[in-house]
Amino acid sequence: MRKFVTTLCLILSLALGSLGMGWSADFQKGMEAYNNGDFATALKEWKPLAEGGDTDAQYNLGIMYDEGQGVPQDYQESAKWYTLVAEKGYPEAQRHLAILYYEGKGVPQDYQEGVKWMTLAANQGDVASQYNLGLFYKNGDIVPQDYKAAAKWYKLAADQGDTDSQLQLALLHYNGQGVPQDYQEAIKWMTLAANQGKAEAQKNLGFLYRDGEVVPQDYQTAEKWFELAATQGDITSQINIGVLYYNGQGVPQDFQTAIKWFALAAEQGSLQGQHNIAYMYYSGQGIKIDKVYAHMWASIASSQGFENAKGLLDALNMEMTPSQIQEAQRLTEECVKKNYKGC
Repeated sequence: MRKFVTTLCLILSLALGSLGMGWSADFQKGMEAYNNGDFATALKEWKPLAEGGDTDAQYNLGIMYDEGQGVPQDYQESAKWYTLVAEKGYPEAQRHLAILYYEGKGVPQDYQEGVKWMTLAANQGDVASQYNLGLFYKNGDIVPQDYKAAAKWYKLAADQGDTDSQLQLALLHYNGQGVPQDYQEAIKWMTLAANQGKAEAQKNLGFLYRDGEVVPQDYQTAEKWFELAATQGDITSQINIGVLYYNGQGVPQDFQTAIKWFALAAEQGSLQGQHNIAYMYYSGQGIKIDKVYAHMWASIASSQGFENAKGLLDALNMEMTPSQIQEAQRLTEECVKKNYKGC
């Protein structure tokens, strides 16, 4: 399963505000304590209210026992409070209860019960539940695989602006799974997600424009999308924008900028980035030739099985003096200890 939304968040009200029902002074006191990290006081204020049937207090206790906030983590107790609120029809509690059934925490693992509660929440417009159902039906791991159903749930969440669902819906349209294959529709949803900052969507658009696949080839637009994803730390995009600068595709050729992006990827453990930096130290492109540092980066990538780095390392071993190799080995050990940062 690619991703399953399980995030818990304490909400100020479960839609009671829209019904004109105000908070009691005790509930407000508990909320202030919770926001200040005083979970013990929050529990003291909310528990009597929850036992008296206060829906907000019941839900918040479910969260606290689920997270172990001010109490020992107790999924069974969490399930008890979630159930009380879920049975009143509140989607947030229904989703959290579904997750407990899905994971078998505090209740017997029961996928059917999990899907039941997730569907009840999704039918009320809960975005995370809609996304989760899309994932269930796409993967077919706990329900029969059904791309059409997946597309339905992704579309509902995508229409509410959920970037994960927009991305997944784009992929379904791209591959013609559950919906007619429609590249324009795929690009539309991919772009909506990318414009909201979804790095994976930005990266995908970078590839599509770079390769001229289903859109006219446009290196400048590819560079734009790769850079947006790369600045969020996406390693593949960092490598690809580095390559664009190295080749002068869509941007002026700039070896120094290429090195910057390769270095960012290398520091995150990218073997391709580590090899590319090694080669640029070896060739002197955008940086002064330094075979010791070339050896260091080539050695790091080669030790992890990157074949191109092995060839470069062999060439360096033939060209360098024993003292240079010894220094490179020392730097390699230091760099690995520093987890590739600041090498």
